[in-house]
Amino acid sequence: MSKISVYIIAYNEAEKVAATIESARWADEVIVVDSWSTDGTPEIATRLGARVVQVEFKGFGDLRNQAIAACTHEWIFSIDADERCTPEVEQEVRAIADAPESLDVYRVPRRNYFMGRWIRHSGWYPNFRQPQLFRKGRMSYDLKPVHEGYILHSDKPIGTLRNAIWQFPFKNLSEVLHKANRYSTLGAEKIRHKNISMGTALTHGLWSFVKHYIFKLGFLDGWAGFVIALGNFEGTFYRYAKALEIQKGHAWKMPAPPAATTPPQP
Repeated sequence: MSKISVYIIAYNEAEKVAATIESARWADEVIVVDSWSTDGTPEIATRLGARVVQVEFKGFGDLRNQAIAACTHEWIFSIDADERCTPEVEQEVRAIADAPESLDVYRVPRRNYFMGRWIRHSGWYPNFRQPQLFRKGRMSYDLKPVHEGYILHSDKPIGTLRNAIWQFPFKNLSEVLHKANRYSTLGAEKIRHKNISMGTALTHGLWSFVKHYIFKLGFLDGWAGFVIALGNFEGTFYRYAKALEIQKGHAWKMPAPPAATTPPQP
């Protein structure tokens, strides 16, 4: 039987990482790739039997490549700290790893839970990130700081699992705002060389809202769908606005104080 490594990337995920590790304890090894968390995440992972590897954060692409390097088995299954492996996915992954005719790389569908409901639209179901199940050496990541792409090292097509893992992307609305701020800062570096104006930022932000709320049927997800679309507007708008800020070489600097003048004599 082929052995399977699971890696989990984490930073200050003390409230989530235990459930993620528990959902993956069926694997032959579980590795938590941490970036010097300060909330007890590494200690929780170690207590649950995971191997903790500390990696300085230089962007998500580099982080995931470091995670692959830390895995020791033939098959690698990637789950993030806000994702949970289900028993159905476990069985499917095991079957793929044991079948000699299996492909080298597989996408994994995700089912998202947000604001007290399972999201069925808004581009969130089924949604995919980079392929999450692959043979070691058959896939790597580019070095983009966020929304990193993947590089195939196989001539075989990409497969797709039938069953979905669960994702709990946000505990509350504060996390929505935090992620929009963090990811827009990282994403600004990717587009800083484009021709950008505040009008560009607004146009892209509005299109992101319309795409998720109208064309991806977010309105059918109730207020959760509206919040998802609004979060995409904010993240997109600020990504472009921050890139413009970088181009201008300023951070909304205060103007110099006016020169002193002699008050008129009475």
